Amino acid sequence: MNKKKILIVEDEESLLKLESILLISKGFEVKGVANGRAALEAVAEDKPDLVLLDIMLPEIDGFEVCRQLKSDPATRHIPVIMLTAKKSREDMVRGEKVGADWYITKPFKSAMVIETIQRFLAK
Repeated sequence: MNKKKILIVEDEESLLKLESILLISKGFEVKGVANGRAALEAVAEDKPDLVLLDIMLPEIDGFEVCRQLKSDPATRHIPVIMLTAKKSREDMVRGEKVGADWYITKPFKSAMVIETIQRFLAK
């Protein structure tokens, strides 16, 4: 069976490692990048099955990354899950407006992240 590819976009190195280990242990193929520009390049070069996206990123923030992915016919089908410390209602609404498929706030429960990812990949 083909492993599902997940792109993790997280600028905090320790969190990127933690999320990568968690997803690899669940059988996913994982690529991690630390900024918005690298995220857009990674998606263009190697279309992942799902993007786990932080919002507060260097260069291009997660809202703009999501907006660009969702406005491109070649990538708009890829589920984008925002995984962020930004908890305000305004941020959640903005995430929805740019096309995020789901919004999870930090600190997060690993089981909930895995469950959400599996739900989107089962579609």
